[in-house]
Amino acid sequence: MASTPTREVARRVFAREFNDASFTFKESDDERAPVYVLLPTGQRANRIFVVGTLTETEDVGEDSEYWQGRVVDPNGDTFFMYAGQYQPDAASMLRELEPPAYVAVVGKPRTYETDEGDVNVSVRPESITRVDESTRDRWVVETAERTLERVKAFDSEEPDEYVEMAREEYPDLSPETYKRGAVEAIESLDGTANEEQPEPSA
Repeated sequence: MASTPTREVARRVFAREFNDASFTFKESDDERAPVYVLLPTGQRANRIFVVGTLTETEDVGEDSEYWQGRVVDPNGDTFFMYAGQYQPDAASMLRELEPPAYVAVVGKPRTYETDEGDVNVSVRPESITRVDESTRDRWVVETAERTLERVKAFDSEEPDEYVEMAREEYPDLSPETYKRGAVEAIESLDGTANEEQPEPSA
């Protein structure tokens, strides 16, 4: 009996770590096998889930619509998203939303090597949903928890295969950077609790 492929878990990750995730791999030779990015803290990701502030949208297409969106997390780091004719719902949302707005995005990581040899990481959104501030704050807390768990696992004396792969592929990246970012993200919520924050317009 043929097994139905299950959807991959959408990983929660802050932009700082996501943008450093330049290594991709497959786990089989099957042409349709999922492509994973390897997070520097030692976890594979075929899909990601992010919530942040949509600060900018732009149609960068030449012959047809191809929308770029920038979503900023609490540390001020940016996720870049691109949606075109093959992501009509996401492209429609980027066309219609008026920044700034809080959004939740589920999408696939994509890497692109520049002429200079650098690797840029972006998101190909499957869905974009407008959310409120409390949803964003919940995502920050849960993403910080997941990040700290990954860092702890990275430092364990019995690492799994993805941690070993991350240690090999990202020798110059320190998980402490992402641990610090997670703590800063939580602290940013505490810091805004007592301030008058202008909410994005409806």
